[in-house]
Amino acid sequence: MRQALIVWGGWEGHEPRQGAEIIRAFLQEDGFDVRLENTTRAFADPAIRNYSLIVPIFTMSKIEKDEVSNLEAAVRGGVGLAGYHGGMGDAFREAVDYQFMVGGQWVAHPGSIIDYQVDVTRPDDPVMAGIESFPYRSEQYYMHVDPSNEVLATTTFTAEHASWIDGVVMPVVWKRRHGTGRVFYSSLGHVAREFAVPQMSTILRRGMNWAAR
Repeated sequence: MRQALIVWGGWEGHEPRQGAEIIRAFLQEDGFDVRLENTTRAFADPAIRNYSLIVPIFTMSKIEKDEVSNLEAAVRGGVGLAGYHGGMGDAFREAVDYQFMVGGQWVAHPGSIIDYQVDVTRPDDPVMAGIESFPYRSEQYYMHVDPSNEVLATTTFTAEHASWIDGVVMPVVWKRRHGTGRVFYSSLGHVAREFAVPQMSTILRRGMNWAAR
């Protein structure tokens, strides 16, 4: 049986506990044995190198050097890494090694909770199969992203909340490699109720399964 580790915590505004419970249910339904932890010390455990998948849900926090080093080595060695929104894309602002592995870092969400469009750019990819571009209401993440990411969906910013980014096309969903490990990220999912949006939850669930070794 594949094993997955979910590590949750950090800023409560992203509802990390609720998100962790939803993710655990998804993974258990997909045949994973799931372990939940709520401290970053879990990343320092050498045993994480034996997992199939690690899901961080830990917004705006700090990670110790030995924790990020062990996590990076695990992923580089083949463990999958997958996550969503600030729980993975704004987890550890001071840890550039972590950001290098993820492939991006949140920097702004102009307008806060707004209506915007998610455009599917790779309908041929199994993660996006059968999903067409769709409207979404949440934080529209503006991110610094790695040009080596394989982008599966994007969003386009308007001038309504920041005139200087009018027309900017920003990745929303991507996958990448880090060493021999697979990394998947979706910027959707500010709070737990967004999992009720079928496109959001389907993309994330498929992405986690893709990333898992």
